[in-house]
Amino acid sequence: MMLVAFNLRPALSTVGPLLGLIRETTGLSAAGAATLTTLPVLCLGLACALAAPVIRTMGPDRGVMAGMALIAAGLALRGIDTLPTLFLGTAVAATGIGFANVLLPALVKRDFAASSGPMTGLYTMTLCLGAAAGAGAAVPVEQALKGWPVALAVWAVPALIAALAWFPYARRGGPARPPQPGKLLRSALAWRVTAFMGLQSSLAYILFGWLPLLLQGRGLDPLHAGLYASLVTLCQAPGALIIATLAARARDQRAWIVGIPGITALAFLVVAFGADAFRIPAAGILGFGVGGCFGLALTLIVLRAADAGTAAGLSAMAQGIGYVFAALGPLAFGLAHEATGGWGLAGILFAAICVVAIIAGLPAGAARTVSATR
Repeated sequence: MMLVAFNLRPALSTVGPLLGLIRETTGLSAAGAATLTTLPVLCLGLACALAAPVIRTMGPDRGVMAGMALIAAGLALRGIDTLPTLFLGTAVAATGIGFANVLLPALVKRDFAASSGPMTGLYTMTLCLGAAAGAGAAVPVEQALKGWPVALAVWAVPALIAALAWFPYARRGGPARPPQPGKLLRSALAWRVTAFMGLQSSLAYILFGWLPLLLQGRGLDPLHAGLYASLVTLCQAPGALIIATLAARARDQRAWIVGIPGITALAFLVVAFGADAFRIPAAGILGFGVGGCFGLALTLIVLRAADAGTAAGLSAMAQGIGYVFAALGPLAFGLAHEATGGWGLAGILFAAICVVAIIAGLPAGAARTVSATR
């Protein structure tokens, strides 16, 4: 499970540090760059929405295997030096990520019900470590291998290793009864969980796609901008582990839903507009906050679900619908930057998303559950 989790973000986090180089060598427009950062989130959301048929035909274990195979294939496709294959490979890899994203919370609920909080935190932490590795290594790997296509495609190797490691579990897996999404779609609680998942996800994908370019606009060279982005992403790992574990132990999660997005908004404003002397600690806090938001969102899926079947259905709904709307975040952020030529309006947008996440997510923090199977 940890090997799978490690491979669920490098396909997304490796593009941002290389985005300037990709635009320079291909002539990709600002609108095209915004589309490139939005496309994987949109495909991820659509794949999450299709998870129920995957569970019905393959079962969750084989569904994870299929997801890893798609990730490896999509990443390898990005090694072909053309814009169409870059976009197509990104879409294929994101589709595989979507399948695995949905199924892991259900597997936690099924196999680790007694320790769902720590397990959710552990695999979320590993996921964040994979994202940090992708962000931090993107530019050095490009410089060593002399080209952004191969620097993006090299991440197919760990994805293939994870697929091979998961193969014994896929062999034992079989078809499973799918969740009943209709009941969840009529649940206000399920929609609150979905809203929080989508809004907090948009924050992470804004950072994946635009933080390196924002920092380059503040005078950093691409290597150091990528390292700062890697620091932000690396600090997501302890944030995800600690917040998921502590929030799961709490009587309810409302205080966490207020505090963590609030800290995230303040830290981003310091990184984007504050004095250089505060940039490193603020980047660490920003990463901790974003990781904490993600761990909290996944914890809500597990805690608010009455059983494993509901966890699969709620995960599909929250991530499927949530990620589709989360795709608007990096798109709007990029268009705000393009419209103004600066980062002020885009920064206000980031902070506003944090505030809306608090308002929308608060009711999901109350200690109650929803069932899709009863």
